Amino acid sequence: MNKFTPKMVLIDVDGTLVDSVPDLAFCVDEMMKQLDMPVRGEATVREWVGNGVIRLTERALCNDLNGYPEQALFDKAMPIFNELYAENTSKRSELYEGVAEGMAFLKECGFKIGCVTNKATQFTIPLLKDLGLHDEFETIICGDTLEKKKPDPAPLLHAAELLGVKPEESLMLGDSQSDVKAARAAGFSIICMSYGYNHGEDIRNYNPDVVIDSMTELSNYIQCDY
Repeated sequence: MNKFTPKMVLIDVDGTLVDSVPDLAFCVDEMMKQLDMPVRGEATVREWVGNGVIRLTERALCNDLNGYPEQALFDKAMPIFNELYAENTSKRSELYEGVAEGMAFLKECGFKIGCVTNKATQFTIPLLKDLGLHDEFETIICGDTLEKKKPDPAPLLHAAELLGVKPEESLMLGDSQSDVKAARAAGFSIICMSYGYNHGEDIRNYNPDVVIDSMTELSNYIQCDY
């Protein structure tokens, strides 16, 4: 296949750049303890993440990927989770192997680089700062930046407008079906990571343009103009 020649690369956070599940699972289980409910465990939480902490909390309360709890229980639980996660945003989270090399490659190429995540701003910014990624991005679009979030194309199109790049000149780097659906709807190309969070499904089932095992592989598929 021909290499991608983007002018802008937008990158997801959870499951793409950062393995944030250890912190999220800790917060879920501590929340459940405070609610006198069974803990869920890291392996289960790993299949629930990717749609923001509100949806994660709903799933945890129901112990069901597709479940929704009673409103009273959710209203009690959500402040508990938010307080826990504010204190545990990056204590256990780590960059995936190859991220530093991949980011260096993209920066060396001179592309405009942005971040598009469904994670709320209050958690995204501290996490990116703590892991040394915040200043790598020209724009950071979070789950609460706009009224809509991935899989809606709005965050991607907003970033493209901010950075003055056409959708057809843009590439999304993600890990989930939400990333693929958003990229397709926005007219972006899409590369997905094999290791990310996609509710236990193989991301190949959603037909991204390319699937890679590490960001060190980006140079195999992206053409630099330097």
